[in-house]
Amino acid sequence: MQYYSNPKIYIALPILNELELLPQLIDCIKRQNYNYFELFVCVNQPEKWWYNDKKKYICENNKKTIEYLKKYKGFPINIIDKSSKNKAWTDKRYGVGWARKVVMDAVITKAKDNDIIISLDADTTFAENYFSSIVENFKKNPKAAGLAVPYYHKLVKDDTANRAILHYEIYMRYYAINLWRIKSPYCFSALGSAISLPVWAYKGIGGITPRISGEDFYFLQKLRKYGNIIFWNEQKIYPCARFSNRVFFGTGPAMIKGRKGDWKSYPIYDYHFFDEIKQTYELFPVLFNKDIDTPMSHFLEAQFKSMDFWQLLRQNTKDVNHFIKACHQKIDGLRILQYLKSRQKEIKHSDESNLIDFFNHFYDKKETKKIDVNFDKFSFKHSSIKYLDDIRNYLMYKEEEYQKSFIIN
Repeated sequence: MQYYSNPKIYIALPILNELELLPQLIDCIKRQNYNYFELFVCVNQPEKWWYNDKKKYICENNKKTIEYLKKYKGFPINIIDKSSKNKAWTDKRYGVGWARKVVMDAVITKAKDNDIIISLDADTTFAENYFSSIVENFKKNPKAAGLAVPYYHKLVKDDTANRAILHYEIYMRYYAINLWRIKSPYCFSALGSAISLPVWAYKGIGGITPRISGEDFYFLQKLRKYGNIIFWNEQKIYPCARFSNRVFFGTGPAMIKGRKGDWKSYPIYDYHFFDEIKQTYELFPVLFNKDIDTPMSHFLEAQFKSMDFWQLLRQNTKDVNHFIKACHQKIDGLRILQYLKSRQKEIKHSDESNLIDFFNHFYDKKETKKIDVNFDKFSFKHSSIKYLDDIRNYLMYKEEEYQKSFIIN
């Protein structure tokens, strides 16, 4: 068991073309009532962008960012320069995943095992007791390998941006709620700005696996396989709702595609498909003794290119409890997502109809009347921003009920 008497916080921050957002973030950090912290920043972009007229403005923005950070004297800042000429990325190692790895790897050369890494993004804001809330959370849950911090996108003056972010957040919360509902170990929402973990856990998993995009999802999944994750925190983070192509998928790209009406990558899945995963979970104890068909059998056989993967798991586990854990490790968050996508291709239901079916099946109509949405006429494209916001908020409260209920033993 780890003990957190007075842990130091190490803030891990990747930056690319975000000078205009930085003062707001720095101000949030400066106002923290827990002031035992240090900031590590990786300013990054590929070297070849210096010689690309369409990308050079990003290089100049990064250059000014480094100048801004060097002049700031409010608290300690360690700058890792992966953007200046002859210092930027020169091979396939580039992007936010590599930036997070470089900055977190730098942290652990200095930090103690019971210190805490807080991952942030430049477009994020939070209250003055955010750091202290995380410290207290790990003190209460010393065995936890990580914390998936609750999030909330504040609306802006642009209704196009609001419609896009609300659609995306409804997708995210709907997805997480259904994973909670079926008791999946992977019921987190992965945002790079909403992850915290103790240094001992970072070392234990061998660090973050770098990816150009989606590193936050794989990072949390890796932590979840290593140990339990805290899902609730008294303080939220507030990422910015903005159209951004800094990464290949995630919030920014989803909003860009959504603005054009393309939500194929972020559908509201038919809730019955989550039930099929639950039915498979419930058959794990039986599968310890013999092969039987499950709702996911054909998909898993195709994914693992084997008819004997259950037998392989049996051979490497000593009892049913270890077998069940191995099954969850094998059928992880990525496999769940792949299964849902494969099943979704088989139906032609709209996102609206899938969402309405879910509400009608799982939530009391007297209760849902409080959100004042006419589901008979509901449309992601045409319903008011207020209706979308009401649905988002309702799903947030439902997700919070699950998050608060999770106890780490």
